[in-house]
Amino acid sequence: MMKISFIGTGLMGLPMAKNLLKSGFKLKAFNRSISKAEPLREFGAEISKTLGEVVKDNDFIITMLTDDSAVDEIMNNSDLLENLKSGSTVIDMSSVKPTTATKYGNSLKSKNINYLDAPVSGGTIGAEEASLAIMVGGEQSVFDNSINILKAMGNPTLVGPIGSGQVSKLANQIVVGVTIGAVAEAITLCEKAGADPVKLIKALSGGWADSKILQTHGKRMIDKDFTPKGKTSTHLKDMNNILECANSYNTHLPISNLVKEMYKTLVDNGHGNTDHSSLYNEIERMNKK
Repeated sequence: MMKISFIGTGLMGLPMAKNLLKSGFKLKAFNRSISKAEPLREFGAEISKTLGEVVKDNDFIITMLTDDSAVDEIMNNSDLLENLKSGSTVIDMSSVKPTTATKYGNSLKSKNINYLDAPVSGGTIGAEEASLAIMVGGEQSVFDNSINILKAMGNPTLVGPIGSGQVSKLANQIVVGVTIGAVAEAITLCEKAGADPVKLIKALSGGWADSKILQTHGKRMIDKDFTPKGKTSTHLKDMNNILECANSYNTHLPISNLVKEMYKTLVDNGHGNTDHSSLYNEIERMNKK
């Protein structure tokens, strides 16, 4: 049986690890705040107290962390590095810069450790339902050996060499961020002009403007329910990474830049922990000037 280490059991990591356990994999879990990993115990997980303990003798190590600094902290930890098994595979499912993925992919390869960058999209609902879109960068053979593990959490696609998964996630976040902005403007226009935004969503169902974002985030905007499913601060991080990546290829993304500035204003005004659909609130603020 494949033995898996899972590092990072937050909003996304916990249900992802749970689905691996439900699929019959043997799993050890670690989280900096151990209490966040404890719920996995009832599903058969072994809870580890150190990084060395969680990775020791295991074949696959999955990381699901907040950002680049969190990944740096884990990947540079001597306790982890000294206990990784030769020939094992590290799958980083965090959303980080493509340069971060290539850096650790290369450094681990020199230690005879395989690596995939495999960021996800689908939010907590996708994590719970094991329906995440999983964008993978790495070698075909490593991907093939990891496919059953990845399928237990969602729908994996190998999109290119190491780093390509992260580039694809950035492309995903362009579409998500810009679409959230478009939906927020559409809802705002209906509310200001006296049209029923709930009926707007129904009217657009099945047409070219329909999308998961219209259906889910649109409803959150109408209900003014910005309980975090995907945080504004996280999306700002993604937009910054998008523009940094584009800049490295001398590519201009003017719409992404606009959306980034709107998210930055939200975060600067203390709304970093609200749902990213709260971009609606920034449009509201702009209309009160």
